[in-house]
Amino acid sequence: MATTPVEHPTTTSTFPTRQKPIPYSCVDGQRTRLSSILPPLVFGAATFNHQYNNDPFALDTTGMVTSALTHGIRAFDTSPYYGPSEQLLGDALATPFVRETFPRNSYMILTKAGRIASEEFDYSKEWVRYSVKRSLERLHTDYLDLVYCHDVEFVSPAEVLEAVTELRRIRDEEGTIRYVGIAGYPVDVLGDMAEMILRETGEPLDAVQNYACFSLQNQTLAGPGGIQRLHNAGVDVVPNASIIGMGLLRRVGVPIGGLGDWHPAPADLRAAIRRASDFCDNYGELIEVIAIRFALETWISVGAICGSKGDPASGVPWKHESNDDVGGAKLGVSVIGVSKADELEKTMLVWRSIVDGLEGGEETAAQAGRWSRAWEWSRNRRKAVQILADGVREELGVWFDFAWASPGVGYVNKRQKDTKVLEDNDAPWLTPAASPEAVPLKGGPDIAEEKILPLR
Repeated sequence: MATTPVEHPTTTSTFPTRQKPIPYSCVDGQRTRLSSILPPLVFGAATFNHQYNNDPFALDTTGMVTSALTHGIRAFDTSPYYGPSEQLLGDALATPFVRETFPRNSYMILTKAGRIASEEFDYSKEWVRYSVKRSLERLHTDYLDLVYCHDVEFVSPAEVLEAVTELRRIRDEEGTIRYVGIAGYPVDVLGDMAEMILRETGEPLDAVQNYACFSLQNQTLAGPGGIQRLHNAGVDVVPNASIIGMGLLRRVGVPIGGLGDWHPAPADLRAAIRRASDFCDNYGELIEVIAIRFALETWISVGAICGSKGDPASGVPWKHESNDDVGGAKLGVSVIGVSKADELEKTMLVWRSIVDGLEGGEETAAQAGRWSRAWEWSRNRRKAVQILADGVREELGVWFDFAWASPGVGYVNKRQKDTKVLEDNDAPWLTPAASPEAVPLKGGPDIAEEKILPLR
């Protein structure tokens, strides 16, 4: 079984100092382009939620956020829809150590507005204003770097236009938002909305985030109707989220958190993923390892047309790297999600290895005191992962590029149009005392025990 080279410490120990600001400016209404400053690796805080964990309050969210920052991550993605995620992330970023070492202008916060519950959406300007105000409070910040309209496929184009227009008004008149985008699952709907917004307003979107459509199982975001269409609509950055399909691409199956089995993947797709997982097992690999490395490494180049020149995370504690250190080109932006410290550590080692394989990686590794052949190992690992990715595609057959319906059949927005915008309208979070019992995973004891992301 292939192994990852052991991480060697740098030759000099750097004492943590106050981190440098991200170079944002706004002069006469002209903002720094998002694609010049957004880091290519974003920490996704959707896992700070009952969908993925029985009790997100029991997670070491402060430790994970602090570790992410020390390893070079400079952007965090969350949403009010993710239960207590905004509050947990905000509290982690508000600790004395983080505030002193990582000033607010040294990292970016991305959040969303419009989605309230699984079947409840409100894109009205009144709710958008309220949602932004609440996010600022929860995240303990004076401004939000980017706000997406959350899951735009569930509402009408007119509603999306109203929400985007209000977010831009807040951006221009109040200054508590810097960039505006949309997010969702169906690639064609995202294209429709991006084109509509450009046509109706004359201004393109700063960002369009898609999830689960560039992975081992579904790669439609890379097609002409995906990122190329969004680029043609003037979209600046297209982040790729849910690189393992909201947990679908795991040997243990979809995540079962406090909300039970919520995943929309049909049974036949899950069975196909299980066969593909068995295929990977035959070659000494776990499907989630191949999925993470394939998506991160491939999207760096495939997503570059709507990528960013922001500084990449180095993956090494207290080691800063600039975009120039890895060739100076745009890199496709990806969002990662982890629930445990060891998952973050291993994901950062994978990312470090990927960065080693970029242009300039050989020299960068040497300067950092890393293994002299890290660049070569990274390039060879890329080839091996691509071979297994091709094999997974063969195993999936008709389920490759399959997309589940979003919204599902019979969906009706349960939000009452005359609902007053008051804080007590928010559904209460499950508190630690009210968190449900753990739900055992299906598939036998051999699968249920294997919950940790292995090192590759």
